[in-house]
Amino acid sequence: MAAAVSSSDTLSASEARRIALAAQAMASAATTTAQATWPRISKVIDRLHLLQIDSVNVVARSHYLPVLARTGPYKAHILDQRAFSRRRRALFEYWAHEASLMPMRMYPLMRWRMARAARGEGIYKQLRRFAEDRPAYVEQVRREVASRGPLKAGDLPDAGTSSSDWWSWSDGKTALEYLFATGAVTAAERQGNFERIYDIPERVIDPAALNTPAPGEGDAIAELLRLSAEALGIATERDLRDYFRLPVKETKQALMQLLENGDICEVAVAGWQSPAYLARGAVIPARATRSALLSPFDPLVWNRDRAERVFGFTYRIEIYTPAAKRVYGYYVLPFLMKGRMAGRVCLKSDRAGCILRVNAAHIEAGHCPQETSAELAAQLQSFAGWMGLDDIAVAERGNLWPHLRRAVIA
Repeated sequence: MAAAVSSSDTLSASEARRIALAAQAMASAATTTAQATWPRISKVIDRLHLLQIDSVNVVARSHYLPVLARTGPYKAHILDQRAFSRRRRALFEYWAHEASLMPMRMYPLMRWRMARAARGEGIYKQLRRFAEDRPAYVEQVRREVASRGPLKAGDLPDAGTSSSDWWSWSDGKTALEYLFATGAVTAAERQGNFERIYDIPERVIDPAALNTPAPGEGDAIAELLRLSAEALGIATERDLRDYFRLPVKETKQALMQLLENGDICEVAVAGWQSPAYLARGAVIPARATRSALLSPFDPLVWNRDRAERVFGFTYRIEIYTPAAKRVYGYYVLPFLMKGRMAGRVCLKSDRAGCILRVNAAHIEAGHCPQETSAELAAQLQSFAGWMGLDDIAVAERGNLWPHLRRAVIA
């Protein structure tokens, strides 16, 4: 059972945590063991409003994992079809929290950001300067995509010419990234190495979404803020702003609008230093029972300050930390157990050996090693099976590895 909550309530930290989990479809355990089909997958994406993507593929592409955590096993090609194919496409790629896949219905809501980019606002200064210095070349690249697309940067005639001040990108790649930011081109697909392939929106975006008039900037930001509140359940202003990386001044104005409309209400949460805002219709589950491994880019944990506030879970990704200074490992997935962050595992998919390697396993304070290991082993076995890996190898690192190794081989 779940209880409704109103602005007159003072919420405990536990209640806020359960609201946050419910909003993210992470409070209740999966009700079926059948592999998820597109209708179930699409419901998850509609709930989250976006899937953050990332080029790191140590375990699996990051956008697959939030779906897996919420639906259980599914065939990844189902998501690929809807994200990257022409015939059955339901998602598009653009800048949201970071580079993200979003439902087509969101396309008009992102047009304000594209318009700002075209004015040189909200984009890397190197991109702006490149477009200002070489407008004719940028237009030439756009025409090339329009006439020959879809294209990758290497397909352009001067693919090997490198810009002097921009991450060793070619001039063509720099022009394409500027055009992508402005909406003049979009991502048609991602290749096996996750390289972006570009095309014009008319050949990629669903006509209904492409031709829907874009709302005014203020209305679009207010709607994105409302969707953020819906996805988070309960949040501070900074949490809400962070979900779609919205501008500060406009967020404050939109927040007042949402309060006046009753889309959110202000509540008190024990231990939170900033005011909290509760989404209309948010509920407090009596308990949280979901266990899952989380991507470092899952909306539950991508905002590290919020993860610490809501879950008491201090989490930093250590990919760019020198190996000798890493505390938990290179690519660490948080482990949610029955609604609490119970541990974390450093994973690697050894595809050649067909092994899921647990390079380190750590338990959070206050959790039982035996229970946590049993639950985590079950999740790892399901995870390995989903990835087509035959075995799990637990390395001797971390404060949980002996218990986890026994649980894995039991």
